[in-house]
Amino acid sequence: MVEAKTKVKRYDTYKNSSVEWLGEIPEHWEVLANKHIFSLKKNQVGKKSDDYDLLSLTLKGVVVRNLENGGKFPAEFDTYQEVKKGDFVFCLFDVEETPRCVGLSDFDGMITGAYTVMEPNENFDKRFLYHYYLNLDADKRMKPLYTGLRNTISKDNFFAFKTFVPPLKEQTKIAEFLDDKATKIEDAITIKKQQINLLKERKQILIHKTVTQGLNPNVTLKDSGVEWIGEIPEGWELKKVKHIAKVVLGKMLCNEDKGNYSLKPYLKSKNIQWLNVDINSVDKMWFSQKEMNEYRLEKGDLVLSEGGEVGKTCIWNNELKECYIQNSAHKVTVYKDNISEFYLNLFFVFGKAGAFDSIVNRVSIGHLTKDKLMNVVVVKPPLSEQKEISTYIKSASQKIEIAISLKQQEIEKLKEYKSSLINSLVTGKVKVC
Repeated sequence: MVEAKTKVKRYDTYKNSSVEWLGEIPEHWEVLANKHIFSLKKNQVGKKSDDYDLLSLTLKGVVVRNLENGGKFPAEFDTYQEVKKGDFVFCLFDVEETPRCVGLSDFDGMITGAYTVMEPNENFDKRFLYHYYLNLDADKRMKPLYTGLRNTISKDNFFAFKTFVPPLKEQTKIAEFLDDKATKIEDAITIKKQQINLLKERKQILIHKTVTQGLNPNVTLKDSGVEWIGEIPEGWELKKVKHIAKVVLGKMLCNEDKGNYSLKPYLKSKNIQWLNVDINSVDKMWFSQKEMNEYRLEKGDLVLSEGGEVGKTCIWNNELKECYIQNSAHKVTVYKDNISEFYLNLFFVFGKAGAFDSIVNRVSIGHLTKDKLMNVVVVKPPLSEQKEISTYIKSASQKIEIAISLKQQEIEKLKEYKSSLINSLVTGKVKVC
């Protein structure tokens, strides 16, 4: 657990910092241009790049990259620059768009010459400066230094920028306190993320057990003969998808009016999430009247991803007034003696069990063709049981989702607390007792 109360209090006297966002700072803190704090380093590795680990600046700080894991790399690394443990790495271009513009390296290695490598002078605590500049970067508070279309901070502007620093011993005290608190907060966040994963796993197990074995724990079971289904109640049937639903593969992309066509919104694979539809970014294309009749989504239709993460399934509940499908998605309309919600959950189970992947020939991107989907074997409980199961899963899933949401809110509060604590200490609003 993270303590709610921290051993901090206000300083005795303050002075005006002359910086609008900062306000007052402790009277004994110095205001120093960065030229007195940092020294620029520019040591290219040249032909010795094989002797260095490749480093990268990420949201998690400076990390070692593994060349064997793939990615885009230059043919040679001669122009990359040397980084020593304890060096700062700054991204001083595209500052507004870059998620993380400062890192303190815990590694020796090399990094692209596009970044700026600096070494703090001896009478400054590296960890304090790191917390200070992380705090500035979080709210992009170096915006007044930007120049040009790419929001670049020139070296001259950076070295002229004023940093507000306490005496060295106080810097170290603040840094040690923040390191300790940050570790405890991150540990608490990690635990809550693990709890979320357990809740998601619990939901998955609940859905799997219910859609394959029903709600009666005393029912007699029989072997389905299908690996990812397992045992099913004795009174349930096995059917191919084509016998329980109509399957329609979406329309090929059409970017022009071919005469009496209408421009309409459509779903593609990226709009389909597990059990949810994402309509935040819905594109449009041209449909004829005949195509609109064929590809239009109606309430209760299931939509399955044809490519990429094949089999991802959501249900259409008229999130838009009208919408259609593109050929990276299938529309599955279950027949009247079935419940859409039941098969939504069943396809979720199939996807998580790897059933769809197992029937897709993967060379690069897998494709779940209409023919393959139509011949997938599924269970068919009586209609009354499908209704009961769907109602039960909806109720149980809502409770789990509420628990997940509460954990996520707790994580956000911890992150806010961490940011507030760092800001308060590195700007002198409070001091460590």
